[in-house]
Amino acid sequence: MDHRLGFEPVRGECAGVSLPVEGDLPNWLSGTLLRNGPGTFEAGDRRLNHWFDGFAMLRRFAIRGGRVTYANRFLRSEAHEHVREHGELGFREFATDPDTGLVGRLERLLAPNFTDNACVNVEARRDGFVATTESPRVVAFDPGTLATHGTTTDSTPGATRTVHPHHDPRRGERVGYATRFGRDPGYTIYRTPAVGAEPEIVGEVSVDEPAYLHSFGLTERHVVLTEGPFVVRPLDLLRDRPVIESFEWRPERGTRFLVVDRASGDVAATHRAEPFFVFHHVNAFETGGEIVLDLVAYPDATVVDALSLDNLRSPAPDLPTGALRRYRLPIEDDGESGGGASGGGAPRIGFETLYPGHIELPTFDYERRNTRPYRYVYGVSNRERPPADFQNQLVKVDVGTRTTRTWSEPDAYPGEPLFVPAPEGQEDEGVVLSVVLDARAERSFLVVLDAATFAERARAPTPHPIPFGFHGQFYRDDEPTRSMA
Repeated sequence: MDHRLGFEPVRGECAGVSLPVEGDLPNWLSGTLLRNGPGTFEAGDRRLNHWFDGFAMLRRFAIRGGRVTYANRFLRSEAHEHVREHGELGFREFATDPDTGLVGRLERLLAPNFTDNACVNVEARRDGFVATTESPRVVAFDPGTLATHGTTTDSTPGATRTVHPHHDPRRGERVGYATRFGRDPGYTIYRTPAVGAEPEIVGEVSVDEPAYLHSFGLTERHVVLTEGPFVVRPLDLLRDRPVIESFEWRPERGTRFLVVDRASGDVAATHRAEPFFVFHHVNAFETGGEIVLDLVAYPDATVVDALSLDNLRSPAPDLPTGALRRYRLPIEDDGESGGGASGGGAPRIGFETLYPGHIELPTFDYERRNTRPYRYVYGVSNRERPPADFQNQLVKVDVGTRTTRTWSEPDAYPGEPLFVPAPEGQEDEGVVLSVVLDARAERSFLVVLDAATFAERARAPTPHPIPFGFHGQFYRDDEPTRSMA
């Protein structure tokens, strides 16, 4: 077997299985790794089109006293239950539409049918845990049993939400954005105070054609929206086609950075760069009158189509390379980098390449270094350049020295790495956790790497292969901090 095993449906649910631990777990490592991602890629007899369409399955690794317990359970969202009851897709997913016919298309004009297939991330909120996707609908669940508690809709105006809201413990708030389509298109930036459940609007940015945004940068004083030229055709949202097919690549627009003041909600600066596409930001911080913004950049939006299941299930998928870049954005708008939608002849912001790639699903010491200068990035990568296989190694990048360390082994395909800090340690003191598909053994395992050396400390094999997932969080016992945005 090879990486294609990671795009097969899971073989069963586990209520709580004690895993054998090979190696040595640090005695301070105690908490729960919660992860999210697809568990199946079919709706009845129909195959879904895209990795992002798969139905959510939660995974839990409880680590205590040197032992690891594993559980997995499908999220009983309305979208999932519709397939179970009717044998067909009931909601619009990222790249797959239900067969609605004329009546369904007319209903879409009156009320968008947002999916609650929350297969992307998990989040601890004041009133409990939720699974999230880019629609405004979130699904509550019990982190102990993984049982689904029901679907709610976030109240911030907008058709889509980021699945990477930032948590600012110094201000005691969660910060995110929503994208608005329709008569008043643009982006709404919101904050949720730790003491309140309802979000407060920080500011709104109006644009002519909203872009596809997945994440953003946060500094102590500003929000940075990176608006690539992958923009929506509004009327196409009403047609009988998947959501993502309503977007088109318009490179003549370039990429725009919108710097928004967190206090006033005003756009403090607008800067432009050459066109590129981004899923994931890493970190942002302010120094010397400018914002340092690190992210993973692709030359264009072909990566979206490259993540189709037809491509990913091929023996040698055609995958573009994501590079780790650093942009430096003046905080004060000098009027030179702004302008109209196409940017005219205005000078554009350049960048440094911190790591040429491939790198994705980047994480760092989020709890201690978010919005501050930092040094280390962890991500999934490929031994071959350009990628000739699915993600087959983990990489650690020192953004100060531009040096790297890697971890890999034959027929192993790791998922997103999460850094867990050692108590009262320095930035590089801790462990990195990743769920790895072992294609040869036809199962997965949790790997624990020493963050400083990137050498393996321990692993815990699971009873079955786990489909490739997206994001997760590690929550220390009795302290629901986050490991990433």
